[in-house]
Amino acid sequence: MAKRTPKKASSGVSGTGPTGVSGGKAQAAAQPARGQSAQVAARLAARDAQTLGRLTKLATGVSSTARGGKEPTIEIPLRTKGNTIWDRKKGILQMGGAASDRELFNLNQAKQFMQTLLHASTIKDLIAAQKTSSLRGVFYKAKHTVAGTKENTFETQDESDPILEDLEVSLGSLREELHVFAEPRGSMVGNITVIDKGDEINCRRMGTGGYQIPSIVEPDVIEFKKCEADFVLHVEKGTVWQRFNEDRFWENNNCILTHGSGQPPRGVRRLLQRFNRELKLPIICVLDCDPWGHYIYSVIKQGSISLAFESSRLAIPEAKFLGIRSKDYEACDLPPAVQIALTDKDIKRAKEIAAYPWFADDKRWRKEIELLLRNGFKMEVESLIAKDISYVTETYVPQRLKDKDWLD
Repeated sequence: MAKRTPKKASSGVSGTGPTGVSGGKAQAAAQPARGQSAQVAARLAARDAQTLGRLTKLATGVSSTARGGKEPTIEIPLRTKGNTIWDRKKGILQMGGAASDRELFNLNQAKQFMQTLLHASTIKDLIAAQKTSSLRGVFYKAKHTVAGTKENTFETQDESDPILEDLEVSLGSLREELHVFAEPRGSMVGNITVIDKGDEINCRRMGTGGYQIPSIVEPDVIEFKKCEADFVLHVEKGTVWQRFNEDRFWENNNCILTHGSGQPPRGVRRLLQRFNRELKLPIICVLDCDPWGHYIYSVIKQGSISLAFESSRLAIPEAKFLGIRSKDYEACDLPPAVQIALTDKDIKRAKEIAAYPWFADDKRWRKEIELLLRNGFKMEVESLIAKDISYVTETYVPQRLKDKDWLD
């Protein structure tokens, strides 16, 4: 059977759902957990009831379609570049309305159809038990050998994670509403105190490792108790973050210091957005001078194609790119040894990024990428160590902050 032409998505999801999801009124726990107020518990119970209701609607749709002698299908909104819209007014990427059907009787899609239902059933079980699971745990929960065959429902987690994202957009539910979390990546330290599920965390006293940023950082989990910081400095890698932390940059410059282990995961991006929106803190980024550092900044600022459906709660249009910049090789009088020659892949990626409308329409960003290509080399933030072990924390960043020398 040929794959159907992508179509406009209807509001909600119709005619689909796992038969393992029971019908009837959704039930959710109403008893507060440790450190949780009755108000928060009631809000979470209502949220779970809503998610269970959506799963029930899916189940009813797929079972009634099958009993009616028709082919069950799952309508999946397309998470592709072609279905991504650049909202200039809001300054973020958003997902369009195109969708395609995932068909049970299509040999090319039947396995994904089954996988979608398996994960939906797992989510129902997690909500009913009032427990959460990691992405890895959900993968193993659904992985088994199909009876009478030698074929597994899933072979790798790379198959599993995209199916969960399909369910997010199909159900119109966030991952935390599905009781699923990712492995934490990223840390923070600085002049803020937070409440993490009832536990008070003073981020001024977190030692060399800092406070590990959780995968789920919604207000029901992470509350802001006391913040004295003037801004957030987000650095690309943990190795750079360690230098800033050891030099007590956050203390000397009254800020919050974060990192996301390269491309920041959702939890880090969501927390940065909450800092910006709720605490009105500027988000200033220190990233590598290469197409990948530029892309990380782009994702923080405007959102990403694969997660365009979550841009409204992840993107930070006001985020600023402080450095490291193409001009810094000469401006900071760096030695030739810091140069890393651009590869063909780097050059291709730089040109792709230059075509992004938010970069193409910005004269300063066009010059930045043009100079990178003209230089013919990239640089890491660590290259500033060539000047002095603490040059980046004691001279480079403080001076750029004072001069307000950044790209936005």
